[in-house]
Amino acid sequence: MAQVRQLHGGQGRRSQERLLLEGTHLLQEALRLGLQPELVLATPAWLERHGDLVAALPAASQLRPVAPQVLAAAATTLHPDGVLLTVALPAPRPPAGGARFVLALDRLQDPGNLGTLLRTALAAGVELVWLADGADPYQPKVLRASSGAALALPLQRWPAAELAGRLAQARQGGLQVLAAVLASPQWPDPRPYWQCDWTRPTLLLLGNEGAGLDPALREMVDSSVTIPHSLELESLNVAVAAAPLLLERWRQQGGGGAPGAVAGENGLTREPVR
Repeated sequence: MAQVRQLHGGQGRRSQERLLLEGTHLLQEALRLGLQPELVLATPAWLERHGDLVAALPAASQLRPVAPQVLAAAATTLHPDGVLLTVALPAPRPPAGGARFVLALDRLQDPGNLGTLLRTALAAGVELVWLADGADPYQPKVLRASSGAALALPLQRWPAAELAGRLAQARQGGLQVLAAVLASPQWPDPRPYWQCDWTRPTLLLLGNEGAGLDPALREMVDSSVTIPHSLELESLNVAVAAAPLLLERWRQQGGGGAPGAVAGENGLTREPVR
């Protein structure tokens, strides 16, 4: 049990090369994605209600019935729903031939923001996520907030100091780099996000909740974009702001939604999305 509790922290996850998943939904997601639960702790009441999931466990999984107080001692949540499991850390699986839609996060700190943002990224068809320092995507709070999306997305983590070089490589590989910002002396005159051509291979860059993007990244950016909104509020939460930005690509590619203006290679057109 002590080894399970060590997975609450990043050092324990790295040393064991495992992560902790809590709750029925994350078990279902792990099985759907083909991950192999190694140790499964479940209360008798949970086992009685979920015979189908028990039957779906791989033969190599160690299923261990435990009392509710034992499960609670191993969990990070105050009221676990009756099951938790350990799985090996997922290996990044970038798409063959390279990703055409990448999300890069510069020092994003809040686990709830990160989890929510990863869930939106999966819904929007993001193919690869870069994490420059910031919150650990495999900590339990991120996994819960992402509703399992952190397990499905290819994630790559680097020190923030490497991000500029990675952006340069992305541009050399044919991706346009779009930075979501507020207008400032460092980022003058950002364009409304819908005026960009999101159908091109794209990397979207989002910054830290408080400090925003590192100004040193400015030279690596092709275009800065913004979300116009009421001046009653200085800025939007990063996870909230990410949703229209990420889903604009889906809309311009005809993924659904109301017709509207679509930016093309030569500027803004007024043709509806089909």
